[in-house]
Amino acid sequence: MKVIEHLAKAKNPLISFEIIPPKRGGDIKALLEVLEDIVKYNPPFIDITSHAAEVVYEESSGGSLQMRIKRKRPGTLGICALIQNKYNIDAVPHVICNGFTKEETEDFLIELHYLGIDNVLAIRGDESGYKKKTSFGRSINEYASDLVGQIKDMNHGKYLEDSLLNADPTNFCVGISGYPEKHFEAPNQDTDIKFTKLKADKGADYIVTQMFFDNKKYYNYVKSCREKGISIPIIPGLKLITNKTHISNLPKNFYIDIPADLVDEVLSAKPEHVLEVGVEWAAKQVEDLLNNNVPAIHFYIMQNAKPITKLMDKLRI
Repeated sequence: MKVIEHLAKAKNPLISFEIIPPKRGGDIKALLEVLEDIVKYNPPFIDITSHAAEVVYEESSGGSLQMRIKRKRPGTLGICALIQNKYNIDAVPHVICNGFTKEETEDFLIELHYLGIDNVLAIRGDESGYKKKTSFGRSINEYASDLVGQIKDMNHGKYLEDSLLNADPTNFCVGISGYPEKHFEAPNQDTDIKFTKLKADKGADYIVTQMFFDNKKYYNYVKSCREKGISIPIIPGLKLITNKTHISNLPKNFYIDIPADLVDEVLSAKPEHVLEVGVEWAAKQVEDLLNNNVPAIHFYIMQNAKPITKLMDKLRI
């Protein structure tokens, strides 16, 4: 079922999660344990992040640095199949621009279509230091709006090869990202929302926001989007603070603010009590969001289900 269908049919608050594949050569056992912990909360869908190749510098035996191109976290496709077939939960793989040609993207989407996967999240992706080289006749999607356009073209039976007649159309529901505190490359929030509207106008079906710790920023963001003519559902994305390093790493890596009250609580807590602080803060966020009739709540849990288990047990939803 499509994400927007889940939203339309929901009679109770929807809670979804996002996980990350194991590193290359890693054991999937840990991921399976995470899935077993979260499926008991009946998520309608689970997002699976995707990662392009990146530049890695390795020291040779002679002491010199050698550049290698590696894809550290393959496996998105297999994990999608696992989630849909073992747990009967809709998988939402992330499809990214950076590091992939349009032709590779089309192949990936065809495989998803064959697996019966109805949902994708279209994003540009993080800069990895690696620029995909394109050979003659190949091209890339520069921006997420371009990627949304490619996916929607396939939904209308339009593939990259013009010679394909009567091609079987795909039927993807397309999610995109949104930034309550603006994308770090955008000069201002208004400009950022204009780019989001471009993605919506190209056919995106819903938005999932970057994490935030102040609900007012989400409400202001939704208000601004509506004023700019964006009418698709906007799902708030949340993450739990679980250790003291989060108050410096999250702002640095995701370009977000953490409220002073939360920072003070984390800094004054003993290391073993930081998770309790994070759970309590997130519980207040969730209760407020649900009281304001958000379409769903999306949790970035990645590889650790313990924090979300504590939160869900506290909320009892």
